[in-house]
Amino acid sequence: MNKPKYLYKSDEEFITYEFVSEGKKGRIKKRIEYTETNIENLYNLGFGDYDETTNSINDLSVTNNGDSFKVLATVASTIYAFIEKHPNASILATGSTNVRTRLYRMGISNNLAEIKADFIIFGFNKKGEWEEFEIGEDYEAFLITKK
Repeated sequence: MNKPKYLYKSDEEFITYEFVSEGKKGRIKKRIEYTETNIENLYNLGFGDYDETTNSINDLSVTNNGDSFKVLATVASTIYAFIEKHPNASILATGSTNVRTRLYRMGISNNLAEIKADFIIFGFNKKGEWEEFEIGEDYEAFLITKK
């Protein structure tokens, strides 16, 4: 995606990514983790503020650092890096709250044409079914696969 984003670093397997959000609340370390599920080649995207003392992600923290679009663009850019190293993977993503899931849906909607150039994206609807992502629909989760 051709949007402003933060530089990030990843581990050797391109599973974990870290960057620093810089804004009105200061510098806040963020982490993205792609975790294997019990389904082959399906990974869960986890994201949030990184707590170095517990070595864990707080996906409920509300940072309000004034850079949410740049943060989301950074997370999206790691999807490209992850898929490049894991080309058979599919990524499952959902927000830790309804508000965050809505934010992800808006980000996908605003960049759908660009996303569709490289990926197929599905939404999990209120009927409990996966369907190809449609702008204006309300989804509880998203599934991203490489074209």
